[in-house]
Amino acid sequence: MKKLFGIFIFIISGYSAAYLFGFSGFHFTKEVPFDDEQTGMKEQIIIRFSHVVSENTPKGLAAGRFADLVQKKSNNRVKVVVFPNAELFSDEGELSALQSGQVQMIAPSTSKLGTLSPEWLVLDLPYAFSSNEAVKEAYEGEIGKVLFADLKKQNIEGLAFWYNGFKQMTTMKGTIIHPTDIKGQVFRIMPSKVIEKQYEVLEAAPRPIPFDQTYHNLEKGTIDGEENTISNIYSKKYYHVQKYMTITNHAYLGYAVLMNREFWNGLPSEIQDIIREAMVEATDWNWQYSIDLNDSNLQQLKENTSMQIYELTPEDETEWRNKLKKVEQHFSPIIGESMMERLQKIKNKFDRRSGSALPSDRATESICST
Repeated sequence: MKKLFGIFIFIISGYSAAYLFGFSGFHFTKEVPFDDEQTGMKEQIIIRFSHVVSENTPKGLAAGRFADLVQKKSNNRVKVVVFPNAELFSDEGELSALQSGQVQMIAPSTSKLGTLSPEWLVLDLPYAFSSNEAVKEAYEGEIGKVLFADLKKQNIEGLAFWYNGFKQMTTMKGTIIHPTDIKGQVFRIMPSKVIEKQYEVLEAAPRPIPFDQTYHNLEKGTIDGEENTISNIYSKKYYHVQKYMTITNHAYLGYAVLMNREFWNGLPSEIQDIIREAMVEATDWNWQYSIDLNDSNLQQLKENTSMQIYELTPEDETEWRNKLKKVEQHFSPIIGESMMERLQKIKNKFDRRSGSALPSDRATESICST
């Protein structure tokens, strides 16, 4: 009997200690200290922001800057958690993940949105934009507003366009000077009907491959080349698996920063205002930084790699423009007359001699081999 009584006392003592030290948080009314790790157990809003590029690219850095601004402006009430390098979702899966609410924010290339509306194809047209300012006019002007308005019915809220740069061509099969130089080559492309048609016109074989798998395919030799911005080529070290790059500036690679619309509509108005304000600041920074980084990375490629770099002459570019006119002619009726008229207004306003210099404007050598 004494043994049973002793066991009973031991059990009661154990429960008492557990109550006092282990479960006291459920019964005491004192609030948990407010800090970055604990705030939000009841009120902190977490926004998961998924993207597929490196953290040191214009998009990656802008995402980090935006996250910092939101957290600061909201006094830690909102925390944006950024997942770069396709850690959460790949090129192929991020859009559906956003629409279904598996993630709250993404920043896909504008090329991916052509599957939602044919008007988005306008941004992929070869030589649609002749300068960084022309791109800015499209993104922040009437074209951008119309494109974002169209996304609302797809459960997507468009927050901003972010900048990266003009695309260049790289290959392992010799210097690209004329459009005929890539005939028969296999090129990695982003999923886009316009880009696919572009390479068909050039008599090359386009192959859609997720961005995070591109280096591996170049290394294996399953593809001959690819098109990308200088900052992406540099950050992903494509110069290790690509010997030749031509500064073509034939199209622009930018991003649409998107949020799940249902999630957005559920945010308090004051939080929406904070996000908009932070987005404006991050976008303004991204605009100039993207220009500077592409110029800087081009110089680094020239000085620190063995990549051979060729810049199209004005005569070369005219040849490319004439060859690729077929792409615009094919897609104009698909994109629609009103959107093509908006693009034409921008073309009439800008040319290569206006606006910020493109990377090729600052290049002083036609061929640079180091």
